[in-house]
Amino acid sequence: MPQKPLSIKQAIFNRRMLICMATGFASGLPLYILIQLVPAWLRDQGIGLKEIGLFSLITFPYTWKFIWSPLMDRYSLPFLGLRRGWILITQVAVMLCVGALGLFNPTEGLQPIVFLVGAVAFFSASQDIVIDAYRRELLSDNELGLGTSIHANAYRVAGLIPGSLSLILADILPWESVFFITALFMLVGIIMTLMITELEHKHQPTTLTDAVVKPFIEFFTRDGVRQALWILSFMFLYKLGDNLATALSTPFYLDLGFSKTQIGLVAKNAALWPAVIGGLIGGILMLRIGINRALWIFGAVQILSILGFVILAKAGAVVWVLAAVISVEYLGAGLGTAAFLAFIAKNASKSHTATQLALLTAVTAIPRTFANATTGYIVEAVGWEDFFYICTLCAIPGMLVLFKVAPWNKSVKQ
Repeated sequence: MPQKPLSIKQAIFNRRMLICMATGFASGLPLYILIQLVPAWLRDQGIGLKEIGLFSLITFPYTWKFIWSPLMDRYSLPFLGLRRGWILITQVAVMLCVGALGLFNPTEGLQPIVFLVGAVAFFSASQDIVIDAYRRELLSDNELGLGTSIHANAYRVAGLIPGSLSLILADILPWESVFFITALFMLVGIIMTLMITELEHKHQPTTLTDAVVKPFIEFFTRDGVRQALWILSFMFLYKLGDNLATALSTPFYLDLGFSKTQIGLVAKNAALWPAVIGGLIGGILMLRIGINRALWIFGAVQILSILGFVILAKAGAVVWVLAAVISVEYLGAGLGTAAFLAFIAKNASKSHTATQLALLTAVTAIPRTFANATTGYIVEAVGWEDFFYICTLCAIPGMLVLFKVAPWNKSVKQ
């Protein structure tokens, strides 16, 4: 007899979604420390912009984490189990490294700071490997959409700690205290890890070779090599237009004539909360319409939201248009990301969760790198308005691939 569908209240307010919220916060906090708090600290201490820019290279573990993910699928630590043991040790390491940053003075030498920032990136990326695997194993297929969107929203909200609270504290406290207080917020994840239960692992690899090779074999033989390539193509293309459109958003606003204060106040608030709301709406809708249809609907919204930048390019430095365009764009991005991440999770086998998710999420990072490397050349060649038309066109191929990977009336194969 089929089970009665859960109500929205039952679907959201349960232990599994609370875990997704805590894991999302723990995953997002270290990244935002690296991209928001550390650059502000270095600049405040008089470090040059060139040196600060080079620090972004230290975050490479987020892109290359699939290289060591098989180790975390294969080997259990002697405490807490396969997933909880790795999650705990990475969270403690992040907390200690972040807390230690404030002990050093950037003006006296950057070497120890480079080492600690690199360590934060490595342990944070490693935490993401295991947290993504745990979430995939925890949630049923029907819960993936909502659970993933809650995780992603908590990830974004975590940015308010280093991007807002820590900066406010830096005006009244020494940086040593700021980093110590910021590091303590990792206790949210540590307490969560100690309270959750370890899940059963029926397919844990018995050799390192199996851990490295079998995830790739399973992925490419599950539905055939052709379908696997279609899936990888979709993961590259689906967010390409959106990534291109937002890669140089701040220079675009400056070129239109907005002040840095206007951009900071309007863009930050108009971006965060619509993305959070979009993610939550997307997660709830996926409970009703499924991941496939959500990818079609939210992808269409995502494309239309890119055209908002064309309107802004025509309007010029009008604050209310800036707020409206950014809100719509991030609402669309929040919807699209919720469905996209759920699709990624559903296409990772529960037998090889950590390695496959690490690989698939690495593929999704390529468009952002591509966008950062090429958008400046395109804008200089065609101008802002035509550039956003190009971004819109670049979003269409990802939608066309949906015919192959997520047909409207067919569930994604498992």
